[in-house]
Amino acid sequence: MSHTAHIRSHRKPRRSASTIAMRAGVAGGVLSTLAVAGASGSANAAEPVTQTLELPTLTADLAAQVAQSADVTQQAAASYQLQAERDAAAAKAAKQAKADLAEAKKKAAEAKKKAEEAARKEAAERAARSAERTTLSASADTGSSTATGGSSTGSSTATGSAAAVVSFVQAQVGKAYVSGATGPSAYDCSGLVQAAFKQVGISLPRVSQAQSTAGTQVGLDSLQPGDILYWGGAGSAYHVGVYVGGGMFVGAQNSSTGVVEKPLSYDPPSGAVRVL
Repeated sequence: MSHTAHIRSHRKPRRSASTIAMRAGVAGGVLSTLAVAGASGSANAAEPVTQTLELPTLTADLAAQVAQSADVTQQAAASYQLQAERDAAAAKAAKQAKADLAEAKKKAAEAKKKAEEAARKEAAERAARSAERTTLSASADTGSSTATGGSSTGSSTATGSAAAVVSFVQAQVGKAYVSGATGPSAYDCSGLVQAAFKQVGISLPRVSQAQSTAGTQVGLDSLQPGDILYWGGAGSAYHVGVYVGGGMFVGAQNSSTGVVEKPLSYDPPSGAVRVL
């Protein structure tokens, strides 16, 4: 017996014919299947493949969200427009206010200038009246002394129609002053003068402005009884009275005093006219 007879051979055992045949059949079937699949794949590769993408359907909720978003956008646009209009209106108002302020300042300056001019004019007229009063007082004192032998009694030296006018106005002293009244129980200034001259057949205008130009202008240092005194400018007088001589006059002054007889120094007139 060989010393190697008990050692197993390292060679693999031979496969049986049936096993080999079966494996060959399986391999052939697999190859056939691959061949068919390859042919089919080639055929399919020759045709273009078209893929269709479907958009999602717009549901009711999505439509509501879109509409809401559109409303919000529209409201925002409207808000911006309203704010822009407000800003424009504010700018316009500010511009107008600035223009109005400038105009108001201009008018205020003009009014101030006019007031200053009026004050200067009034001061000048007051000074002129004061000078006239001084002159008139001296003249009246001299005339009174001559007429009465050196004593000032205020009595009238008028004659004829002038005496009648003086007598009438002196008889009305103490009666009431009523604007627009022409007697016999009440008078205003021009109503009294008109009524006095009516007694001697002379028709005078009704108002002071016209009465101040009804006769011949005379100086205040040349007054005679019956002359019409006026206050203010000739043709624009605001008050009238009658000179009764002796440096005195009678006039319907105002509602507080009524018809009074006062010295010329009480309220120096601006001028005088002579009708008689």
